[in-house]
Amino acid sequence: MPQTVSFTKGHGTGNDFVIIPDPDGALDLSDDHVAILCDRRFGIGGDGILRVVRAASIAEGREAAAAGAEWFMDYRNADGSKAEMCGNGIRVFVRYLVDVGWAQLDDGPLAIGTRAGVKTVTRSDLGFEVDLGPWRVEPGDVLVRARGIGAPRPGMGIDVGNPHIVVALPDEAELDGLDLTVLPQLHPAPVHGANVEFVVPSDPLVHAGVGSIRMRVFERGVGETLSCGTGVAAAALAVREWAGPAAPDQWSVTVPGGVLGVRMPEVDGERHVLLSGPATLVYSGEVTLA
Repeated sequence: MPQTVSFTKGHGTGNDFVIIPDPDGALDLSDDHVAILCDRRFGIGGDGILRVVRAASIAEGREAAAAGAEWFMDYRNADGSKAEMCGNGIRVFVRYLVDVGWAQLDDGPLAIGTRAGVKTVTRSDLGFEVDLGPWRVEPGDVLVRARGIGAPRPGMGIDVGNPHIVVALPDEAELDGLDLTVLPQLHPAPVHGANVEFVVPSDPLVHAGVGSIRMRVFERGVGETLSCGTGVAAAALAVREWAGPAAPDQWSVTVPGGVLGVRMPEVDGERHVLLSGPATLVYSGEVTLA
């Protein structure tokens, strides 16, 4: 039987999502459902699905519920595949919870369950800020082949709860000349794939204590997007690593969809990476799933 569900369309710096409220975990969204909903010609259109579900209502959220998170972000890529985390998506997810009155941010951080663990979100000058937690620099380079950059380039592996490969380019002309309609080839290929970020440092790299870079991204299971929150964090972390110990802990990252902020403070004795930026809800409606 077809089922009619409510939805809201939202985005974070142009990285757009179809938000499906399912607090009791009653919906069974197949990969095909997700792909059709995200299709920009035959569906609503989006880079992914954010299913809003109580953590205690689904098996994947039980651990988050035990840790005190009421809500779980069931994030799915546009092709239907499950993803560990989404830095833009979680801000949009929290904006939705606050706007519909299912959560509050006035009393401190809000804990949200994800497949990459529990993340906390607070308000910030740019909108919302999410603590992505500690990160990991993967050993060894990955060779990246992409249409428009000529010879293959080495990429640095950064894990911020999901996998990324960051590639430095020499100038903005090469960044603009990239053809990201074609999937970049990675050698060796990560077992579970990876998002691939191409970055160009600003000149000067640091101004008033803040580092600045520009980035484009090919997202695993989606293609090129206007923004990728975890990719922005990974790109800033990679450039900071390349720049050496004198590099700043605060960064401004420009993507095609806007500007995001990244910080690397010490939290409980270890370095965390925090991402800040806007979250916008565009419209709501109903859709029938065949």
